[in-house]
Amino acid sequence: MMQNKAKFNWNLDDLAHQAMVLRGFEADFTQEVLDQLNALNEPVPMSAGPTAKDLRDKLWFSIDNDDSKDLDQLTFAEVIAGGITRIYVSIADVTTLVTRDCPIDKHAAKNTTSVYTPTLVFPMLPPKLSTNLTSLNENQERLSIVVEIDVTQKGAIQRYEVYQAYVRNKAKLAYDSVGNWLETEKDAPPAVEQNKDLADLIILHDQITTKLKAYRESKGMLSLKTIEVRSIIQNHDVIDLVVVQKNRARDIIENFMIAANSCVTKFLHAKNFPAFRRVVKEPKKWPRIVVLAQEKGAKLPPVPDAVALEHFLLDQQKKDPETFPDLSLAIVKLLGRGEYVIDMPDEPSTGHFGLALRHYSHATAPNRRYPDLITQRLIKAVLNGQPNPYAFNELVDLAAYCTEKEGDSDKVTRQMQKSAAAILLSSKIGTEYDAIVTGDNERGTWVRTINPPVDGKLVKGGAGLDIGDRLSVKLVAVDVPNGYIDFSKI
Repeated sequence: MMQNKAKFNWNLDDLAHQAMVLRGFEADFTQEVLDQLNALNEPVPMSAGPTAKDLRDKLWFSIDNDDSKDLDQLTFAEVIAGGITRIYVSIADVTTLVTRDCPIDKHAAKNTTSVYTPTLVFPMLPPKLSTNLTSLNENQERLSIVVEIDVTQKGAIQRYEVYQAYVRNKAKLAYDSVGNWLETEKDAPPAVEQNKDLADLIILHDQITTKLKAYRESKGMLSLKTIEVRSIIQNHDVIDLVVVQKNRARDIIENFMIAANSCVTKFLHAKNFPAFRRVVKEPKKWPRIVVLAQEKGAKLPPVPDAVALEHFLLDQQKKDPETFPDLSLAIVKLLGRGEYVIDMPDEPSTGHFGLALRHYSHATAPNRRYPDLITQRLIKAVLNGQPNPYAFNELVDLAAYCTEKEGDSDKVTRQMQKSAAAILLSSKIGTEYDAIVTGDNERGTWVRTINPPVDGKLVKGGAGLDIGDRLSVKLVAVDVPNGYIDFSKI
């Protein structure tokens, strides 16, 4: 049903809350959680890690979004003899305060993730923890889990170690400002401008990232560049949709975290512990990927081949950088969703097709994701010489549930993004847009317009279309409460 922007004043906060409840989330913290929270007033004491290393003297820093307050990780790096660079990833200690089956843990286990909408964040853990007591905040001493990794000149991981350590965040930095400085060599963030050692350290991070990426690309890591859209809200009204630009600062954190997550899986398997792994299986829709490549004048093998696909993507990124995000979006949809699985070290494992990794867990965001919290408990059990705190079948059930709730979280986020977009487009019924097909199944055909980047359903003219096809569409209706945006093919 078409809505008139001038007539209706939709409250996105209320709609987000309703969407959370509809998808089975606890949108608010229970009284039991609040009661437990009232008794927690101090971060993990230094005495909690009697065998932890003291690494507070290192120049740790964080890079995150401008508005992020829940800091899950810090990084540091140094050059070692023989051309080796050593990277350190410090992960927030969450499980000391969030003990298993306590009220806060039960809430986290119910939701399994923080859920992000245009106007509200529904945090997995109460902000008193995630943005304070368990956050690696600037100028605060914290006990953490550290993953130490030696990287060769070619970008291969030569050695790794996992242990507890005390750390101190020396600089809280943001993706956009650091990325702009790295790419233009101008307008350094104040903390970087004032500290040459920090500037040199970030440049070293950037150099290591280049090596890590190059090595994984040689093994078939996919160079995808998809579009992330953010709603601009002013006085509770949606005034614009902007694309979040990926940059070298984001690349640094992404690649350091991938390295750390990979090493955590190897660490657990080396100790004969199960790993709560993240996988993207080989794509079932590979034939359609082959067709898309043929349309671009390239040839892919008839069976899934990550290295061949990566060569195709790199070639297309050079040939046509403007439309490469559209191709990336189509490939992402055809690769399929990721999922959580449990495996033991002596069992054959499915790798992460998009990352070209056989060993990959989620461990570096325990304030935001429950799988990372579970993995942290497994790590601590190993470090403390304790048995596995989870039965294997229990982990299998948790993996399936976390996968399900991640899907529910994505649905809430997408619905609210589309509700925000529907508000913006409600006065533009009849406007024509260039678009790309992003989904096609028994429930219908879905498209994303190019500018502005808006997802919607193709309610007329979808016959014969497939993921990746380009077309022109006309906006025919919006439904703000349900997040429906309908287009027809021109």
